[in-house]
Amino acid sequence: MDPDGSEQDPETKEQYASVYVGREEDIKRSERITAVVHDREVVIFYHKGEFHAMDIRCYHSGGPLHLGEIEEFDGRACIVCPWHKYKITLETGEGLYQSIDPKDPSAKPMWCSKGIKQRIHTVTVDNGNIYVTLSNEPFKCDSDYYATGIFKVIPSSF
Repeated sequence: MDPDGSEQDPETKEQYASVYVGREEDIKRSERITAVVHDREVVIFYHKGEFHAMDIRCYHSGGPLHLGEIEEFDGRACIVCPWHKYKITLETGEGLYQSIDPKDPSAKPMWCSKGIKQRIHTVTVDNGNIYVTLSNEPFKCDSDYYATGIFKVIPSSF
């Protein structure tokens, strides 16, 4: 039983336990690693002094985000999917696109959000060790479709 008096499924509770994924200096040096966290494949990025973790497969068509480039769009760091160039913010998992008003020929394209499309996970640094805790946000995220099952690309260690 949890301290708040509610019972929680032990399997669900374990799914959200932090998992060691590597040493801080190794990830800083490589700038990205892939890992399996509770049977979910994630990519961990180190960019401009911060760690970010997200589902490894792009929400759009399952592209390998660990092979994409990080670029800045509208002041936000994004991973660019190598398959179809979808832009996903490292911080929030929002999909970004450029929009223009077709009725205004002088209008400049503006960066807009499609909303949160890619599931973001929590990265913790403790004594030089990096841990990832899976998101337990209750909403469905487009990247959930590619995060499990036949789309897995990293072999399980067990």
